[in-house]
Amino acid sequence: MSRAEPETSPQDDAARAAWLYYVGGMTQDQIAGELGISRQRAQRLVSRAMAEGLIHVRLNHRIAACLDLETALKDRFGLMRCRVVPSLGAGADPVTAIGSAAAAEMERFLRMPDPLVIALGTGRALRGMVDALTPMEAEQHRLVSLIGNIAPDGSASFFDVVMRIADKVRAPHYPMPVPVISPTPEERAAFHALAPVQRVVELARKADVVVVGVGQMSDDAPLLADGFVSRAELDEMQAAGAVGEVAGWVFDSAGNYLDLGTNRRTGGVRVTPGLDRPAVGIAAGASKVPAIIGAMKSRIINSLVTDEATATAILDRP
Repeated sequence: MSRAEPETSPQDDAARAAWLYYVGGMTQDQIAGELGISRQRAQRLVSRAMAEGLIHVRLNHRIAACLDLETALKDRFGLMRCRVVPSLGAGADPVTAIGSAAAAEMERFLRMPDPLVIALGTGRALRGMVDALTPMEAEQHRLVSLIGNIAPDGSASFFDVVMRIADKVRAPHYPMPVPVISPTPEERAAFHALAPVQRVVELARKADVVVVGVGQMSDDAPLLADGFVSRAELDEMQAAGAVGEVAGWVFDSAGNYLDLGTNRRTGGVRVTPGLDRPAVGIAAGASKVPAIIGAMKSRIINSLVTDEATATAILDRP
């Protein structure tokens, strides 16, 4: 799919330099190298961004290239909403870039006056979102977890999001009191037969808004790194075509959930493809591109927050 290259203005360049400086934490020498300009010009661009009021708590400017990518992604995948933020350059953690944009999307829902049930996944991207979230009073909403909060050793899952966000926004919250992945399908069924678990599951299934991370199922899969699946289980699911997971539920390149491996033991609630309400994916990084594409193809997610490099890589795929 061809896309016209947008023209950039001096303000675009100032916005990009300011993003790298204030969000990416780069020095002016590093910015100069990243943008291919002199150190003096990098310094002037950052100063200009400040003088023109582009810098507040967040960067108050949408770079033209990012707007172009947003439009292209919405057109190709039929997304409800899309936010693309500037990348922070090679070697930088993309979670740093997308955290504030994800927080802005979350705050949009939290500021709505009518009560909402907001269902949340977990992971590093959502933790970054919570860290960037502005504290507020949102007692009219209810927050519910889509995924279990018990790790394999019995401890609380490190990346659990519901408790952390509830503390920031003072909203009632409902953690999913089951293991992320049970040892056997029978144990999973036993947990889901409990009345308190059934009430949380029902609340999650009826959520007005879904906000999730998107995990890859390559050899650096978060489920493997965090000890939720074994190497043998990952190999089995990869052989069956696994490319990604949302809330622990594994799917293939077309976004179809697999009927094998840990999917038979995953706790919590599976996000239903094709929801008619917002299902927002928060994800960025080269390794996540196949997973994000699969999730958008089947509409496990119908909205996306990502960075410029990831958006470009997605659109460059046939």
